[in-house]
Amino acid sequence: MHDRLVAVGSRGISVRRLGGNRAGEVRITRFLHNDAVSLDEMQASALTRTCARSVGRHVLAIQDTTTVRADADGHSVTLHPVIAVDALEGSLLGLVSAQFLIREGGKRAKHQTVKFADKESCRWLDGAKAAAALRVAGAACVTVVADREGDIYEDFALRPEGTEVVIRAGQDRRLSDGTHLFTCLADRPEAGRMTVELVATPGRKARTAVIALRFREIAIDCPQNRKSTQEFETLPPFVPLTFVDAREVDPPPGAPDITWRLLTSHRVCDLADARRIVGYYRRRWIIEELFRTLKTKGFDIERLRLAEGPLEKLVLASLIAAVTVLQLVHERDGTAKRPVEDAFDTDDIPALESVCKSLEGKTMRQKNPHPRRSLAYAAWVVARLGGWTGYYGKPGPIVMLNGLVQFQAIKHGWNLRNV
Repeated sequence: MHDRLVAVGSRGISVRRLGGNRAGEVRITRFLHNDAVSLDEMQASALTRTCARSVGRHVLAIQDTTTVRADADGHSVTLHPVIAVDALEGSLLGLVSAQFLIREGGKRAKHQTVKFADKESCRWLDGAKAAAALRVAGAACVTVVADREGDIYEDFALRPEGTEVVIRAGQDRRLSDGTHLFTCLADRPEAGRMTVELVATPGRKARTAVIALRFREIAIDCPQNRKSTQEFETLPPFVPLTFVDAREVDPPPGAPDITWRLLTSHRVCDLADARRIVGYYRRRWIIEELFRTLKTKGFDIERLRLAEGPLEKLVLASLIAAVTVLQLVHERDGTAKRPVEDAFDTDDIPALESVCKSLEGKTMRQKNPHPRRSLAYAAWVVARLGGWTGYYGKPGPIVMLNGLVQFQAIKHGWNLRNV
């Protein structure tokens, strides 16, 4: 597993600590520089695991972009992952794909002369195509979820067969009836309301919000600027969708009100359907949690100063490991009742159970309360290894990350014992 390639020190990812000694450090460095170890192979391995966990489920393929490195000269490296999340439970199933984008400062973009397939914005459609593999592998349904940056006509018009979309509208599109998106529901009464819990974000405190819902079927027109592109003839003149408008009622004084304008290929026939679409979009927060785990709340990948190539391999390995960390955080209470194989190999189970016995005390509060072979059982073990006492609070990403590093070291010794 590639999550075993990553360790974390007080200042971020440490190749020296990862290797254990100078010889181990050299081996890891050679791995990162080895052309035979490819990003495609690492992603394919992660996708295979995710496909196996997605069978029979309605899967949300959530995608977004984050910056890995930004230099003063405008040179930057960004990461665009797609993750699979169970639509009903909200459990993180695994990584689907990840793209790296290299941006050079001082170069003017030539958007009108570049083919869509060669534009950075094509990453959103590429992510949807990667997610289609989950449907082929046996997922009951795949819905691609994206924020406003993913509001691109091609993402609706060229979405892969067998996938649906829920994308937050970022622009006031012209509709086929001559109206515009942001005002087309002005004369519609509320279909109903829902109450949502808003997490704290920069500039916004956590609060409970009452959301008014409206919806209608629409058809978005192909933008006029597409007529000058080489792909115009392959694009349909319009795309039928459903527009769900979710707007906060009476926000607190001085607080920014919540407005989610959502475009979806799902049919929305009643209030329950509209609430479901809002629920799918709100699952997008999980990828924000993943980015925090990958960066300031865990692996701190922004400190890395490796050359491109080795950098991308180490970031991808960290991303795969961060998915495991977040899976453990989500299942620490055992509410989803997920099997341990959702995050660990079968041959990890004996080591987990042996470590668990060494950590348990005599009182009930000191014993692992979760069933053996459950992911919650493993989360308890990893949290204890990470420094959680079992008495106060709940273990977060940093505790789980430290515990996972400790477990992998123990597992390495376990394997050597059995050689």
